[in-house]
Amino acid sequence: MTADSVAPVRRAIGLMSGTSLDGVDVALVETDGRGLVRPGPTDAFPYAPDDRDVLRRALDAARDLTDRTARPAALAEAETLITRRHGQAVNAFLATHGINRASIDVVGFHGQTVLHRPEIGLTIQIGDGQGLADGLALPVVHDFRARDMAEGGEGAPLVPVFHRALAEAADLPLPLGVLNLGGVGNATWIGRDGSLIAFDTGPGNALLD
Repeated sequence: MTADSVAPVRRAIGLMSGTSLDGVDVALVETDGRGLVRPGPTDAFPYAPDDRDVLRRALDAARDLTDRTARPAALAEAETLITRRHGQAVNAFLATHGINRASIDVVGFHGQTVLHRPEIGLTIQIGDGQGLADGLALPVVHDFRARDMAEGGEGAPLVPVFHRALAEAADLPLPLGVLNLGGVGNATWIGRDGSLIAFDTGPGNALLD
């Protein structure tokens, strides 16, 4: 790699609420988008009981949906709540850790999964990415799963490349297998040449909420 091809290091805030109803996880990562991963502080902001009630109603309302853009009343209410809670979490995170807002290059917003059926190519996450960007005055990227599934994946496009970057940063020998036990379990296989195979393994911590 020549000096001209060195990628700049960016500061990203990642937000995750996943398939569980526990709350919003926030993490700061510095990365060049290739092999450099420098973890920063993390925090968790639990949902209140009333928030969980709203999300449970959204899960019930999403059960029979076939259109990922549909927002019946229960989902619309939950989407507004999710967006607001994520904005509050970012603001609290920045204040708690004394992080200058202007130093953040991008916010990654996963949203709240209310339906995930990769066997039929359908996944629904609620959360208003533009609304969050406007509220935070920061660039926000969101809705990660849909394009991955459209390309034949199972809706976790960032996990495999992140696993590979972590393996490189830790100088782990290849080949290597990684098991990620989130709400839904997924596995990543990293070949000797850095090639990736990744897939869901089935229900994980979602069974325990």
